Amino acid sequence: MLRLLDVPLVPDPSGALWWPEERLLAVADLHLEKGSGFAARGRMLPPYDTRAALDRLAEAAGRLKPRTVLCLGDSFHDRRAAERMHDADRTRLAALVAAVDWVWIAGNHDPDAPAGLGGRVAAEVRTGPLTFRHEAEPGARGEVSGHLHPAAAVLLPGRRVRERCFATDGVRLILPAFGAYAGGLNVLDPAVRRLLRTPFQVHLIRGGKVHAFPHSRLSPDS
Repeated sequence: MLRLLDVPLVPDPSGALWWPEERLLAVADLHLEKGSGFAARGRMLPPYDTRAALDRLAEAAGRLKPRTVLCLGDSFHDRRAAERMHDADRTRLAALVAAVDWVWIAGNHDPDAPAGLGGRVAAEVRTGPLTFRHEAEPGARGEVSGHLHPAAAVLLPGRRVRERCFATDGVRLILPAFGAYAGGLNVLDPAVRRLLRTPFQVHLIRGGKVHAFPHSRLSPDS
């Protein structure tokens, strides 16, 4: 559990954010069809990233039963990504979208939602004291964003662990990338660090659980 402007939120091990009071599930940076996009440019990756992301998304939605799902931008890796999806994956995604109030928040990779999948498109969504958008805005309060794909490295006895994470200072929250090939930027990198007040906290995803660490336990990338 974490609190954003005193709103209780749950960082889920799937990489999604759960707001129980609103029955709202938020995910960021699915980057669907990133694998096929890379393959088209000659860089071969296993073509299973979309299915893996949909598996996790369907599991989280089935378990938590949200009323609303917000996809915080870069849901698709590029403007042609939906066209490259296998028919079975498109059908499955369309069914997930149809089951809830689904919002595609525009990202830099996907400013326009693909046709034929349902849902609605928004630049941002405001619910109560919180604002959900793709890219963080300097000085914002109560903001939930994605875009930066935060990850954290923690020094543990005899080893160093680095995993994707939720990062928050209690005023804003940056979600981890949900996509299988999305990678991660260390939260101590200036691009992330400039947005978070000290002290801040990360909720690191590892082994099917979420582990909270203060910023004082974090390690930069060498």
